Amino acid sequence: MKISYHGHSVVQIFTNGKTILIDPFITGNGLTDLKVEDVKPDCIILSHGHGDHIGDTVEIAKKNNALVIANAEISAFLSFQGVKTHAMHIGGSYQFDFGRVKLTQAFHGSGFIDEAHKQIIYCGMPAGILLMSEGKTIYHAGDTALFSDMKLIGERHPIDVAFLPIGDNFTMGPEDAAYAAKLLQAKTVVPIHYNTFPPIKQDPYHFIELLETKNGKVLHPGEAIEI
Repeated sequence: MKISYHGHSVVQIFTNGKTILIDPFITGNGLTDLKVEDVKPDCIILSHGHGDHIGDTVEIAKKNNALVIANAEISAFLSFQGVKTHAMHIGGSYQFDFGRVKLTQAFHGSGFIDEAHKQIIYCGMPAGILLMSEGKTIYHAGDTALFSDMKLIGERHPIDVAFLPIGDNFTMGPEDAAYAAKLLQAKTVVPIHYNTFPPIKQDPYHFIELLETKNGKVLHPGEAIEI
């Protein structure tokens, strides 16, 4: 399994002959190395409905006939736009051809801002994402605050790689994210959701230093790890 990071919260996973793209915020993401016209996912998984996570989902999904996995509200919202979706919700899991996906709780918001009509479209509850494939478990926490049940997530699903937001302001900051890593007990921890905008400016290496087990790894946009 190959896992690559592409700025903000964009993660790409190659497993079982499939390409899975998480939270494809590309247009407007000054840190990403990706171009919308170049990505060719078989599946897109969304953590929640904010624009910096839904991102270019509609265009990418339609162009590649990709399946979008998201909560029921986001799935309905996207299906109205002609996107092929699979609706799920927190606590539920489903076996796909590339592996099993389970949505976990996350503490954040989830609404799509329609600037043209000056309205906010409710997009259900935010989620974290567990992807289990090839005997490995990947956890993408989405946008979240620290919560104590992360310990249960790690105990129930031993995690090989955890992607944790560290940007503060909208999500956990480095200190809370380091404590989250302690609760999760993942083998490797990768920081995400930082430095894209001024309010979430952080030093990812400082976060790595805060980890008790020193099991963190900073991935620059385009870098990958294999597990």
